[in-house]
Amino acid sequence: MISHANRRPVSLNLLAAVYLFSFLLSASSYGSPYPFLGKLVTGGEGHFLTFADSLVSFYLCLGILKRQRVTYYLILCYNLFDLFNALVNLWSIPPDRYAALSGVAVTPGDMRLNTLIAGIFVFGVTWFTVVSRRHFTNRSPYLF
Repeated sequence: MISHANRRPVSLNLLAAVYLFSFLLSASSYGSPYPFLGKLVTGGEGHFLTFADSLVSFYLCLGILKRQRVTYYLILCYNLFDLFNALVNLWSIPPDRYAALSGVAVTPGDMRLNTLIAGIFVFGVTWFTVVSRRHFTNRSPYLF
């Protein structure tokens, strides 16, 4: 007989899919200016920040699949920092500067709306993570 006690819950599969999508989005933006704490970082530093963001998203995806307790706390920290960074960037980076560096026309209203929608989504993922906390049962700090 197959035991269902060790099966990964569907909620964790959905959460892992969100962070896999985050990884793909981050990796696909490699080479674009990276908005970080009110500055648009370009060049080698921007590439490094994009790579680090991709790496963290990938680690979170794997950690969710492994049901690691440390991943639960990393998700909370990552999401809180992401919300803080988005708010700082919204108030500090003028839309015309962002449009000039990225090559895409961005109106202030669109920038605010996109940041608001992304913030609501990140808050929802954070809430969903807190609700699913009991499924993070692996206390090992190592992925493999």
